[in-house]
Amino acid sequence: MAKPFRIHKILLPFIMMATVSVHSFSTELVPSCFLVIGKKADAVELDAVRDLQADLGKTLSVNVEVVTDMNDVTGQGTIIILGTPRSNPVIASLHKSNKIRLTDADPGPRGGIWAKIDWADKRDVIVIAGSDVQGLQYAIYDYSKEVLGVDPLEYWTGKEIVGKKPEDLFAFENRRIAPPKVPILCYFENDVDELANYRGKLLQYDWESYTEMINALVRLRYNAIQFFDMLGRPEFFIRPEYKKMTDYQVDVAYLEKMIDYAQKKGMKVAIDFALGYQIHPMSADKATCWKDYKQDWLTAWRFYLEKTPLHKTDIFILRPRHQVWDWEYESSCGENKIAVFNEVYKAFGDLVDEYRPGADKVLVCYSDGMEMWNNGFRPPNDWTVAWSDHGFGDFEHLPNTTDNYSFGTYMHAGFWLNHTVHNPYPGKVESVMKNMFATYDADKFCLVNGQNFRPFLLNLEAYSQVCADPESFDADGFYKAWTERYFNVESARHAVASMKYLHKAQAGRIGYVQHLWEIGEAISYLSDSPIERPGKSPVPHDYKRVENDLEHVKETEKFIDSAVREASMGMRKATSGKVFYHDYVYLPAVLYQDLIRFERTLHRMSIWKRQYEETGDPEMVKAIEKMLPRAKKQLKEIYKHRKRGDKAKKWEHWYAPEIRRPNNGFPTFEMLEAIDQNLKTINKPN
Repeated sequence: MAKPFRIHKILLPFIMMATVSVHSFSTELVPSCFLVIGKKADAVELDAVRDLQADLGKTLSVNVEVVTDMNDVTGQGTIIILGTPRSNPVIASLHKSNKIRLTDADPGPRGGIWAKIDWADKRDVIVIAGSDVQGLQYAIYDYSKEVLGVDPLEYWTGKEIVGKKPEDLFAFENRRIAPPKVPILCYFENDVDELANYRGKLLQYDWESYTEMINALVRLRYNAIQFFDMLGRPEFFIRPEYKKMTDYQVDVAYLEKMIDYAQKKGMKVAIDFALGYQIHPMSADKATCWKDYKQDWLTAWRFYLEKTPLHKTDIFILRPRHQVWDWEYESSCGENKIAVFNEVYKAFGDLVDEYRPGADKVLVCYSDGMEMWNNGFRPPNDWTVAWSDHGFGDFEHLPNTTDNYSFGTYMHAGFWLNHTVHNPYPGKVESVMKNMFATYDADKFCLVNGQNFRPFLLNLEAYSQVCADPESFDADGFYKAWTERYFNVESARHAVASMKYLHKAQAGRIGYVQHLWEIGEAISYLSDSPIERPGKSPVPHDYKRVENDLEHVKETEKFIDSAVREASMGMRKATSGKVFYHDYVYLPAVLYQDLIRFERTLHRMSIWKRQYEETGDPEMVKAIEKMLPRAKKQLKEIYKHRKRGDKAKKWEHWYAPEIRRPNNGFPTFEMLEAIDQNLKTINKPN
């Protein structure tokens, strides 16, 4: 059994945070490692030190002690001095004596240093410090990643830690860590169904999943999180698909606990102050006429700010759209929507100034919001404008002017149209973000939509890196480094090739969930039934809808077959990280392939049905009947692979169809039976 950490003169809040035990590689008495912090260290700083303490415990056979005075360093061992010039007087004195260079302004906000220095007794000492607390955080987490070999995504990838020796702690060159290009990098908690459903209470994160997501994000330099689904999005308690699943009720106390955890980790909390959340929902009929219901909007916002945990908001977000449902604002009382939102942003901004003076305010120009901007919509000039991609890393519209506003971006690591299987595109991340920074100075804020988080780790880290240092970000280099972090060189090469084919298979605004919609169109046509639309009224089936999908799905099949082939070769050559290779590289490609093969079969059946309608040839109906068993077999494969899912036990049930996000429906055997029954009703001559 390893010895527990000893803590000398540590602040009471730190003691209360956690009790951490060393995971030693030996039961023998071992040297010490001293983490020297300042007595003025705040809770966020102490939390980062605790993480380093735990990381050292995972990698070294040493006792890790936290002290607040150099005089408490006794005996032999490695000394690591941690903090900022404000929190740790030792760091301030080292700067004053020119042993290090570190001030509030140099490197600057969110910047830091690593340094090796000679102490008074000729002892080598490590300094890990920041210009501010966030600079210290990222200096610590970068050190854990690069020197200790602790994967920032360890919980999600299962990457094993390789033991280190005390001398390995010095295996680095002195480094100045520049502040990131983008000062606020915000994760958008959106479309979280699988992450909220795969274990525990439906539509609610279990605590472990939530905190580990935050922990990973902080290590990836995300310093804000936007809550959305966890406020009780309207679908959860209004849409029939969700009401069948569970009797949803937002847990306000649990929500506040989640907000507190994010802020304890140093993240700002961002909230889109839409008015449909179950935490305090406003009637949708009041969301279509500002002039008649202005006071209801203002009253609802005041309730948020006075009676709910949203009073803890750090970044206030608003979209110029319908304020209950996320669609275009269409006035029911003859208003001009640009004029409406010029007023709305002024009124809401005044409320923010009243309750939280100096707080960040962000206009997210999602969808038609960009057209509104280009046609004259302008919030007060203290709002940051976040320009929105079309869901897959590109822009359908670009600003005709930034008009001297602070500009940022709203990007998607994953989108609702591909929710289940990621679309890896570091190349897009590089070219598009560099252009936005260079052309529009859109580097003041970046909101990244991570959907249900786990499938989109690659893109999430790519956005993190390009927002930190766009000049050094290279997509091919990123791909190589990311895959070789987990796999040997040969299997990493195949992993990259597979993911590039997976990206090509999703050309345009197409993804796994979009194919579910296309499959629904084909099934409706083959069964002569209306097309069901979640949250909306059904529409008649139409062969032209199917015909529009034929060619691009044929091309998709070629790319996805190549993606699976490359993934299979890489998996055979894997010598480490085999489970993660299966779960992150191979399985998503197979799930996509299953769906495309099924869709292609339905398309062949649809072509024959159309030929029957045009010619009356009964052989076409017979051909469909012969093909139907193949479709049933392929649907069984879809269910089998989704239910079997990941090899990592931790993610059991992640892809289970019954807990998936119900957008765009899902094919069932009953639907195929409806096709069979419909074929029997077709008038066929003897």
